[in-house]
Amino acid sequence: MTVDYKEIIRLHALGYSNVEVAGHTKVSRNTVHDVLKMADDHHISEAAAAEMSNEDIYRAFFPEKARMESLRLEPSFEYMYGELAKKGVNLSLLWAEYCEQAKNVGKIPYMRSQFCDLYRVWAGRTKATMRISHKPGDAVEVDWSGGTIPLYDQADMKVRKVPLFVAVLSCSKYVYAEPCLDTKTDNWILAHIHALEYFGGIPRLLVPDNTKTATVKNTANELILNKSYTEMADYYGMAIVPARVEHPDDKPDAEGSVKFATTWIIAALRNEKFTSFEAMKEGVAAKLEELNHRAFANRPGCRRDAYDNEERSFMRPLPAEPYDPAVWIPEVKVPRTYLISDGLNRYSVPYTKIGHTVSVRLTRNLVEVYEKGELIAAHPRLKAAQADPVVNLDHMTEDHRKYLKYNEEQFRAWADTAGPATRKTVDYFLDNSLFQKTHAAEQGNKYCYRLLHLADQYGTERLEKACALLLNITDQPTLRNLSTILKNGRDKAKTDTAVHNNEDHGNIGLTRGAEHYRNINGDKHD
Repeated sequence: MTVDYKEIIRLHALGYSNVEVAGHTKVSRNTVHDVLKMADDHHISEAAAAEMSNEDIYRAFFPEKARMESLRLEPSFEYMYGELAKKGVNLSLLWAEYCEQAKNVGKIPYMRSQFCDLYRVWAGRTKATMRISHKPGDAVEVDWSGGTIPLYDQADMKVRKVPLFVAVLSCSKYVYAEPCLDTKTDNWILAHIHALEYFGGIPRLLVPDNTKTATVKNTANELILNKSYTEMADYYGMAIVPARVEHPDDKPDAEGSVKFATTWIIAALRNEKFTSFEAMKEGVAAKLEELNHRAFANRPGCRRDAYDNEERSFMRPLPAEPYDPAVWIPEVKVPRTYLISDGLNRYSVPYTKIGHTVSVRLTRNLVEVYEKGELIAAHPRLKAAQADPVVNLDHMTEDHRKYLKYNEEQFRAWADTAGPATRKTVDYFLDNSLFQKTHAAEQGNKYCYRLLHLADQYGTERLEKACALLLNITDQPTLRNLSTILKNGRDKAKTDTAVHNNEDHGNIGLTRGAEHYRNINGDKHD
């Protein structure tokens, strides 16, 4: 009942005109005229009306309507308000249940449209206005602000435009905002994590725009989400429902709150000159609190009150540990070194994957390598660059594993078992100052490992003979000359021949022999 019959009759009796009465009671002049006429017809004077309630006057004016309405079942709007907060419950379902209840108690139900209108009128007069369209704890809408905040370089005062991330809970309109140095995936995901921590809970749905950090493809027939973004949402148990392309109405609260944030954060800070990102974050945080505590224009309270009273209890709890953001590098071909890079350091994968295409997942603390969804390698991620790669011995070939087992002391011990010539050769590779000047120290170990390989290939006894043969000719043995001697079997000859010790032509001397060069110089053999 929206017409104040008693007030209309009282004001008329005081001599106010119909126009003045209509303006005071907020009804039309026709309604005032009809009420006064019915009062005359039913002989209800101002004194009589003063003793009656508006409901009594209504029954006197409309007895048949009053009788019918007495037969109606009045909905319990408080009950409806509580039920609408539950997942899947809407006004249509509640109306169907209300009709069944009316039938069971012999009452007449309201029609569906009237039932819904009555609830909206009730909600409009109470704190429940926000639940007319959105359920508490159901969705958070996210976007980048259209504006940016200038960040000034202290040295030359050049300006960097810093974007603003905005997240808004659809029900309470509670806002989170933070500046980010760029709009790349790392900052996009970190801003989501910070938003959930600020809210102190997790909603059911995540509604982003169609930025590349959220969606790879979004058409009527196909939706492909950014893998890193999906992984973050899965960790928190949220479903991603992107807005349709060029349909900002799909996330009206984010759109509205972005404009609100642009005004009350970006515009409010327009006269500030931030020379550090930390100072900018502090400035934005202060304006964010002002925004969330600013009174609503059309209803009591503010965003923070609405969140505390209406939505906080419906948010799911945060996990014990925050999500560790991950970035995916797709389609990386494993090189012959079977090492992949995170952009700073190199990490091993199984050598059997050489030539295969893998995906690399990078977090702040971990490097993971996947092939067709299967984890094939994982390493702790290094914080600083280092020259040597991070290698798992199980990823290496047998030869490479064998090489890593040796150090200088072990090379010398092995050489002692092979023979004095081999030991002298090993000592030269490890200690000779001329050798160390032209090669990195690690090259000595590498050359000793090649000696091991030659021993495996030709036998320790033949290697010892080859070293002895070469050391009789030169005190600067080379791997190339040793390999040539063993390959050509010169270590098996009954009589040693001189070795032409020329680094540029070592293969020639060892192949043709010293006799050949004596003939060239005119020394004829008889």
